[in-house]
Amino acid sequence: MTLPLPLALSIGDPAGVGPELAAAAWALSDAEGLPPFFVVGSARIVEQAARQRGLTMPICAVKTPDEVADCFDNALPVLDLADLPYTPGAPDDAGAELALNALAIATGLVRSGAAAGLVTGPIAKSRLARVGFNHPGQTEFVAEACGITPENAVMMLAGPSLRVVPITVHVPLRAVPDMLTAELIRSRAAITATALTRDYGIERPRLAVAGLNPHAGEDGRMGSEDAEIVAVAVTALRDAGIDVTGPLPPDTMFHAEARERYDVAICMYHDQALIPLKALDFDAGVNVTLGLPIIRTSPDHGTAFAITGTGTARVGPTIAAIRMAGECAARRMSL
Repeated sequence: MTLPLPLALSIGDPAGVGPELAAAAWALSDAEGLPPFFVVGSARIVEQAARQRGLTMPICAVKTPDEVADCFDNALPVLDLADLPYTPGAPDDAGAELALNALAIATGLVRSGAAAGLVTGPIAKSRLARVGFNHPGQTEFVAEACGITPENAVMMLAGPSLRVVPITVHVPLRAVPDMLTAELIRSRAAITATALTRDYGIERPRLAVAGLNPHAGEDGRMGSEDAEIVAVAVTALRDAGIDVTGPLPPDTMFHAEARERYDVAICMYHDQALIPLKALDFDAGVNVTLGLPIIRTSPDHGTAFAITGTGTARVGPTIAAIRMAGECAARRMSL
């Protein structure tokens, strides 16, 4: 994969698996055909995390993304922000401050055009809150930095077998029906369709919209939301020229034959989307933020403090996030 600019990887919480997985991804970059990237964080932490994982590899401290191309083939480039000790599985406030600073700087570099796209390492939101992070997550932070309202930043989970977009995300299940509106579904589905064309090269994306209730409401016997909210959104999307079907019974949407009929499943709540995605693509799932002026991806897992430093954390999602960011950035740069 060829990119004129490297990707920026924010280190995430330095006590989590982010540093070691960034190192492991670089070690496999040739075999996996990954584009050049650099870590925004701490050279000392990345080096020690790599050693803890059994990787003997050179680290190249860089001051600007322009230096990445000269050293990526021979060493992992790191934009060095702090000389902190590596404390696997033991998060602290100093590490949280590094994670927040790395996220802000990496986002700024991509926004300024110095890097091709952003890949964010996993964070501990409770730790970040202690050092002034007041966003629900990295998605909202990046969206605000890009001048996009949270409502217009759409989370898509993508893997080799399936793409899903949850309309509502980290909220209690009992709150979902009251949060759903036809306009919310229409807006997020329309943003998804535009992104699939621009960043994934799908000329006419096919959207499948899941119903909220079992059997998509079964003509009102199991709730009125599918007819009064979801179907209204589907009609509006169809009137706008988008190839869309639904509301569909969620329990029959995700088998192999059904998945061949659409490019993305629009789901009403978190688990409706993420359970099939993780069942099918657990080691290759990527969290993508749609609707931004920049490319942003993230591996679909958390900090995994309990296994940090043991060498058992799987590098597949990090490789998938880097690859997808590179592919999307290349398509967008070619427009």
